[in-house]
Amino acid sequence: MKSLDIWYLLLCAVLIMITGCEEKIKPSVISTVDSRTLPQQESWNSTITVSDSGRITAIIFAGYIRVFESDQKTYLSQGVKVRFFNTKGIQTSELTSNEGTVDEMTNNLEAQKNVVVVSSDSSHMMTEQLFWDNDRQLIYTPAFVRITTKKDRLQGHGFESDQGLNNYRIFRVTGQSQTE
Repeated sequence: MKSLDIWYLLLCAVLIMITGCEEKIKPSVISTVDSRTLPQQESWNSTITVSDSGRITAIIFAGYIRVFESDQKTYLSQGVKVRFFNTKGIQTSELTSNEGTVDEMTNNLEAQKNVVVVSSDSSHMMTEQLFWDNDRQLIYTPAFVRITTKKDRLQGHGFESDQGLNNYRIFRVTGQSQTE
């Protein structure tokens, strides 16, 4: 009887070893993806606050944000909205675009595709590409622009203004203006 029990235990042990020794499934690794091309951070429906010495200069909203530490840039897409503030903390204008890029070293912004800036006095500026210089609180573009104010409808190539659209220059200008 004891030899039958030993054979039974031995048979069970062999069966367990045979069924337990199957090849494990290894996770597949896609060899064509380079990890250096992937963002270090991603977020959806997020806000970035840009400040200088504790004073808010801009608040950036984006549907999708990707941060790449290697080139120190943050890429914004799926709808971008930027609110600009003056030194007193009052909102001076709002920018909307499809996409944008923030330089992490300077906090400068480049907005692309369907860029519209609306000032607090309802002036509108439209272009396809616009840059914001954080240090100088200045917006500019070499691209074609169209600006509409209470008195003017102007367009041209090249534009520079304070972020509130109060003092602007259009280079190579065409359009209509009312004089007083």
